[in-house]
Amino acid sequence: MAASLSRIVVGGGESFSVVFASCELQCEPRPCEPLHGSMSAMPEPCTVCGSARTSFFHESQDKLGRREFIHCGRCDAVFVPRHMHLSFPAQRERYLIHENDPFDQGYRGFLDRLLTELIPLLTPGSRGLDYGAGPGPALAMMMRERGFRMRVYDPIFHPDDRTLEGRYDFVTCTETFEHLSSPTQELDRIEALLKPGGWLGVMTSMPDDWSAFPEWGYHRDPTHIAFYTETTMRWIARRYGWRPRFPRPNVALFHKPPSPNAPC
Repeated sequence: MAASLSRIVVGGGESFSVVFASCELQCEPRPCEPLHGSMSAMPEPCTVCGSARTSFFHESQDKLGRREFIHCGRCDAVFVPRHMHLSFPAQRERYLIHENDPFDQGYRGFLDRLLTELIPLLTPGSRGLDYGAGPGPALAMMMRERGFRMRVYDPIFHPDDRTLEGRYDFVTCTETFEHLSSPTQELDRIEALLKPGGWLGVMTSMPDDWSAFPEWGYHRDPTHIAFYTETTMRWIARRYGWRPRFPRPNVALFHKPPSPNAPC
């Protein structure tokens, strides 16, 4: 059993501590319960699993403004409430300052953390979709160079809905999951896009637990609004009947069984 303590500041300066506990042998973490104090409003349901077992977890205040973070006691996700999400124009402006040059060798090396794990599982020449490709679809370029047929989709930079009418042997989401305002809706779509026997490759920062969340720089990007642990990813896999693998830090692979009746 692992537990972490976080202090939450509420209106008027009052604060209280919350203990989060999870068991490595169980599929779901225990719900987060305040030890004392009370909140004036209930937090919204989890954006990943839809559970109402959510509690206020952390508040940040920096040069980019104030943000709240909510923890889910069912799937262990942490997320930013919807009223604090950036608009599409504001997101676009922020994404354009990211250095995601498809010809930059350092960035290519970063993306290879996923590709070196995923490619050996794929049939040469198979058809894939880079979902959430961003302004410079570097991963799709790298996969084409290795003989794969690729398409790209991004709701801001490549919003061609015809891409979503096909079915694919694999789908990649690199540094995408943390930007999803409605992860369940996007995962439902990805499930429909994947052929039976297909693979989903995900790369996003996944801490072992949330004990160091206040000091974690990843949540300071205002476009990052959903955060996951391996517990969260395993919950996602169970929901869709996928088989998960975690071959290296911050990489998750999901295999969709060839038959809907195949055991998970």
